[in-house]
This record gives sequence, structure tokens and C-alpha cells, in this order.
Amino acid sequence: MTPSAGLAAWREGVPMNTPHYTGPVFDADNHFYETQDALLRYLPARYANAIKFVQVDGRTKIAINGQISDYIPNPTFDVVARPGTHLPFFRGDNPEGKTMREMTGDPMRSVEAFRAPEPRLEMLDSLGIDASLMFPTLASLIEERMRNDPELTHVVIHGLNQWMHETWKFDYKNRIFATPIITLPIVDRAIEELEWVLEREAKAILIRPAPVPGYRGSRSFGLPEFDPFWARVQESGILVCLHGSDTGYSKYLDTWENGTEYLPFKPNPFRDAALGKRPIEDAVTALICHGAASRFPSVRFALVENGSMWIPHLMDQLDLTYRRMPKEFAEHPRQTFERNFWTNPFAEDNIHELLKHLPPERVLFGSDYPHPEGLDDPVSFADALSDLPAKDLEGIMGGNLAGLMGVKLKKAA
Repeated sequence: MTPSAGLAAWREGVPMNTPHYTGPVFDADNHFYETQDALLRYLPARYANAIKFVQVDGRTKIAINGQISDYIPNPTFDVVARPGTHLPFFRGDNPEGKTMREMTGDPMRSVEAFRAPEPRLEMLDSLGIDASLMFPTLASLIEERMRNDPELTHVVIHGLNQWMHETWKFDYKNRIFATPIITLPIVDRAIEELEWVLEREAKAILIRPAPVPGYRGSRSFGLPEFDPFWARVQESGILVCLHGSDTGYSKYLDTWENGTEYLPFKPNPFRDAALGKRPIEDAVTALICHGAASRFPSVRFALVENGSMWIPHLMDQLDLTYRRMPKEFAEHPRQTFERNFWTNPFAEDNIHELLKHLPPERVLFGSDYPHPEGLDDPVSFADALSDLPAKDLEGIMGGNLAGLMGVKLKKAA
């Protein structure tokens, strides 16, 4: 299928919205769908049994170390939900009480633009997007399911990064920036992986916002143990994306429900209400309270696909904690947050409320395209912000991220 034919297939039956905002656009949260060999192509033979694609009742599932996972229902991504079909659910616009599966409706077959960079450029042009960070999808389940085997985690992540670089590059025509993953269980190995991606011109990396598993249990990536890694990150200037993932937090909720695997597409009101944004809030708190963000003040963290409405609560809590024990901090923790962190709100967030707590220079647009919980028309994100000054709107929609990464956007003034 040619790129144009692929784009036509993607558009078939999908109404294209009237253009809205027409300024520069740098999407902080685009995704590709991995092919089935993404985790297998560079997997050393001695680990051949660690990852398997198996058939269960006629459907393909992924098995990690012999354990079948339903975290991603269709890990081949041959058929996927259409972009944006779950957004009403996340906006709380669900008076009929539909499940996300019911909202999905008829799925679509993946098109080339979901799998390869050149047709994706044509899709970005059609969507009005100048540049994008491009994150993997299947990768979100790896680290949690290998938490008991740090060595295997590093091997699998490196193999995926090899596949990602071969398929997407880390800087494709200064428009698509695939984000290699850095896993942290063995610090020396994390530094080696960072050097490997830097040599291949990566401009951003993906780190899971979760406790880091290791041979002696899990620990915070804000502790001094990780300082050699953060020192190299700071020296390199690369952007660190703390992207939403399976953080393992479901085990805390299991103590209430005696559950099993966290299934993001299965309705569960207790988990929806109780889990909230605890993982990202705890990850940021760890980087601040364990001191890494103060010891390395030039490290820049983009909080991607984690929402933003937890931030006012965190700021209040950090203010209170500082008043209680100011000598335990190198600086006021709010100052640390405002210097080191940028945030990507969800489309359903109240961004005007967020802007009461953060300057617009710290806010990044991200659509989560083409995932069903994201926007089917990414640039429509700007519609709710049309009352902002043009400078602030252009910053949020692309200028802020372009400045962070040193990228010149084609529509930039």
C-alpha cells in the first residue's frame, strides 16, 4: 500500500474537521503501533522464551516469562480502535453508561502511517501538525512484567530501542522524534543505554514514572544512587519524558479488591476513583523530595500523558511540607517544580484552572494520537484556549516544546 493509499484508507468514513488554530504545532504525545517483531527482532537467542505471541481462543496475546497479559488486548495492533472514540468516557460525558469497548464501535485496520515514518509525515500534514514526539505503545507493559528480572528488562528495552531506531530513527527529518526508552534497574546499564541513544541523535528519552525495581527491591529514581545517570542526562541536555505507563500501582489497589492484572479497558469504578494520578504525583514528589531535581537543576522533565489536574494539590502539599521541615530541602520545592518540570494536560482537563498555578510557558500540547482516548482532531485542543494571548497559545501548541528541544517549526514566525 502506498502512503497516499494508506492515508485514504485512514480517512475513509472519518469526517475531517474544519481547520481551527493555524499557528505552529508541536505535538508532545503522538504514538506509533509496534509491529509484532518489535520486541523480537533483536532479542538474543538465550532469551527467546521470555516473550512469546500466543493464540488464546483464536486471538493473539503476548506472554511475558510465560504469563499471558491482557493489558493491551490486541498486541499485534493489526486492528485498532479509531482515534478519539474513548474521549467522551474520559470527559465524563457518558450518560448511557457505555463501556469503553461499547464506545469503540467498529474498529479499523492499522494503516501504514501508524507503523512507519514517511506515511506518518503525510498524516501529520493532513492533521496540521508540524512536528511530534513519537512514543511506542506496546512498550508500556514491558517493565512492570519484567520487574523481577532487571537483566532481562535491560536486554529487552535495548532490543526495542534498536528496532525503533531502525524503523523510525530518533530524528526523522526534524519532524518526528521517536523517544527511546531508558530503564533504570541497573544504573551502569542505564548510562550505557543513554550513551547509545545519544550517539544516534535522540532528542528525548522516555522514562517510566514509577519506583525502579532492582535486585534488592524497588526504590526511588530520585535517590543519590541514580546521580551518575542524572549527571549524564544534565550534561547531554536531552529532554526526559515521564510518560504514562503501567506503573505497577494496581498492586496497591489489589489489597482492596484482591484483583489480578490491571486491565485499562475493563470498567472498574473503584480503580478509576482511587488510583487517580498517584503514580505521576509520587514520581514527581520523589524527584523533588529525594533531591535529584535540585542536585541536577538543568534536567528538564516533560510530564506526558499524565494529565495535569493533580498539580494544584501537589503544590499545596509541597508548600505545607516545606513549612514543616524547611531544612530538609535544598530549596523551596515549588521552586524546583517550576524550574524542572513541564506538563502536558489531557484534553479533558480544565487548562484555564491549571494556568492559575503554572505559567503558560510550562504547558505543552499533546493529543495522544491515534489512541482512542486521545483527540481525533489534535489541533482542536486549541479551541478551548482561543481566549489566550496569541503568544501564550502558540507557546502551548508548539513553541514551548520546540524551545525545549531546539527544533525550528515550519510555521514558526
